[in-house]
Amino acid sequence: MADKALEPIEQRNVEFYGDELTAVRLEDGVVYVSIRHMTDALGIDAQAQTRRINRNDVLSDGFMVAKMTTIKGDRPANWLRVDLVPLWLSGVSTKSVNDEARPKLKRFQREAAKVLWEAFQDGRLTADPDFEALLAQDTPEAQAVHMARAMLRLANNQLIMRGQLDDHEGRLEAIEATLGDPGRHITPDQAMQISQAVKTVAMKLSKASGRNEYGGVYGELYRKFGITSYKQMPVAKFDEAMAWLNEWRESAEGDIPF
Repeated sequence: MADKALEPIEQRNVEFYGDELTAVRLEDGVVYVSIRHMTDALGIDAQAQTRRINRNDVLSDGFMVAKMTTIKGDRPANWLRVDLVPLWLSGVSTKSVNDEARPKLKRFQREAAKVLWEAFQDGRLTADPDFEALLAQDTPEAQAVHMARAMLRLANNQLIMRGQLDDHEGRLEAIEATLGDPGRHITPDQAMQISQAVKTVAMKLSKASGRNEYGGVYGELYRKFGITSYKQMPVAKFDEAMAWLNEWRESAEGDIPF
């Protein structure tokens, strides 16, 4: 199992109403929480819950084995994607936990996923409600936290905008590659139409002469439009080239459309 365990890029311990939960972030930015830490906090069986997670099609998609850093070194552990924590906990029967842990189960269902995710977004590592009260105070420490959060939000927005810009530029490049440069050469689709027109003319000429006329038709096309390949046809000359080939086709015996 250790050989198959993924390597998180970041691990954090998050205090959640007196319980310490461990979460990790992978290279793709997705956050996972240790199943063992969650079950220990609630006093339920970790192995039984892991089996239940793997039996569920949705939950199993968010299950993974990854390394956890402990005082005894890195060890493989079972993790659940943080956004699936509420779904998993909704299936935990209140009968599975003792009377003392039932209010805790409700807090976990309502808040755990949000707090664990935030631990990797703004550095908040506690769910203690007094923390917000401390932030409301006009102290240098509170101001520093507000400033750090604002800078992080700005960086996140810039990162998202950069991703959207890169995606837009990538799509634009793909479109240009497909359509060609409208200021220079014809598109691949237009090139295919010219090639088909040339073949149609050559077929009719070959039928009449008994010789292979493909090279001759391409040669005439190249000389007339000053190109060395039909793919180099200027886009502004496309309609003229098609009309010229169509006229040549119609002047030949019969009529084969292209």
